Amino acid sequence: MNKQAKTSSMILGIAFVWFTTHFGGGFASGAQIYTYYVKYGIWCLLMPVLAMLYNAVFFAYCLRFARKHEVYDYRSYNNAFYGRFAPIFSNLFEVLYLCVMCVAPAVAFATGGATLSTLTGLPYLLCTLLIGAFIFIVAIFGTDLVRKVASVLSVCIIAGLLVVYIPNIIAGSGAIAQTVHAMTAQPAPFGKALYAAFLYGTFQLANVAVFVQHAKSFEKPNDAVKSMGIGWIINALLMVMVVLGLLSVCSNPDIVNQSVPTLFMVQNGVGNNVLTPLISILIILGAVSTAVNMVAAMVKRICSGLEKSRPQQTQGRKITSRQIAVALICCIVDFGIAQFGLLTLIQKAYSALAYLAIPVILIPYIVHMIATRFDTKQVK
Repeated sequence: MNKQAKTSSMILGIAFVWFTTHFGGGFASGAQIYTYYVKYGIWCLLMPVLAMLYNAVFFAYCLRFARKHEVYDYRSYNNAFYGRFAPIFSNLFEVLYLCVMCVAPAVAFATGGATLSTLTGLPYLLCTLLIGAFIFIVAIFGTDLVRKVASVLSVCIIAGLLVVYIPNIIAGSGAIAQTVHAMTAQPAPFGKALYAAFLYGTFQLANVAVFVQHAKSFEKPNDAVKSMGIGWIINALLMVMVVLGLLSVCSNPDIVNQSVPTLFMVQNGVGNNVLTPLISILIILGAVSTAVNMVAAMVKRICSGLEKSRPQQTQGRKITSRQIAVALICCIVDFGIAQFGLLTLIQKAYSALAYLAIPVILIPYIVHMIATRFDTKQVK
């Protein structure tokens, strides 16, 4: 019984790893959900479910393969997965992942800056600079602390979303019903809605690099399927919850220009005085946590090779001048990218990542599934 409980706990835990990886400032702010779903009419109630099902199939396949073949870092995983084509596709994946490592922190910078700007009225440039300075300091001196509190922070953000969205969905049920009725009465572009959901799911595929390390925790490969099935339900339900919340203010034409739709919903909904600062703090904390982890990963990735040449200078030193310099450069680059604005990054940069992921991940995975009959047939 204890073994079964431990297995069940692990399956559920890795399902939440998917959610916490998927969930970030762009999700909490509502900008991603509005851009890829709500804009496309009544289909916004269905497309998040389909997009997460799409992701669940690929992530389950990835985790199952990693556990079955016992490859738990993404380079070894890619080499095993791509086989004789690994010299091409493993290196292409490195390029894709480097792009993700640049765009994701920039979105976090932009999310924190846009939220702070909306909350305080300060210029967006100044707000992203303040957020960037804070991220740089924490990335250098507080990475361990952020890592330790990341799961707690994620739970707090989820709880905060529930506290914010559920009352507003209940209070705005009439407006939601009217919006749904109006959307139903209008011709809905199913093809465009499906394509937007496809792009959203496709730029998420790069997360396989994050997930493979967790496959080691499964007792058997097929546990991955169960875990990602649960993850599909969790992600889809919370995405639909955000969609419903945003539908409560969709009749307001000003929502089109909002960088942080969640704040706009709260400011026009119930509990404005209490919920506005609450959700603002949670969005900023979520953005900072995401950016710190990504910047720290970039620093480790760049410095690990450079420091091999002079290992004696790094011994006994927790933080090197090279690490500080690389972190500063990363933050400056991300700050510069963030100046394109949150909505532009989500609309353009994420779509660009999706297009890069199509030849590197989507097509090779489909070919692999067919050629190996879902990894049940050995291919020479």
